[in-house]
Amino acid sequence: MVNRTGRYAALTKRLVDSVLATPGHTASELRRSILARAARLGGRHDPAGGPGDGVPTSLAGYVDKVALHAYRVTDEDLAALKQAGNSDDVLFEATVSAALGAALGRLERGLSALRGEGG
Repeated sequence: MVNRTGRYAALTKRLVDSVLATPGHTASELRRSILARAARLGGRHDPAGGPGDGVPTSLAGYVDKVALHAYRVTDEDLAALKQAGNSDDVLFEATVSAALGAALGRLERGLSALRGEGG
């Protein structure tokens, strides 16, 4: 089978860079940690990563919910996070990072399956 991982590699890199490397209301390191956590939950094989990985406990449950069951996020979830001191901008950046991470994890898992690799 033809290796398809390179087909959209440049566009994927550009997207990831725009989420992680541009100025924002959260530190780039936090966005990177959120993306990595969500990617593992989405199926990325990452033997070096652990469950915490720099995501604050106050955001970890939300990141997990976005990565695994985004349709279950409620207004009450966001209100509680805002009550804890997170701004709309912080929550937006965390949400985008988590959603992108989960999508990349699922993409990698799907491509791996197409190549017949075990996982």
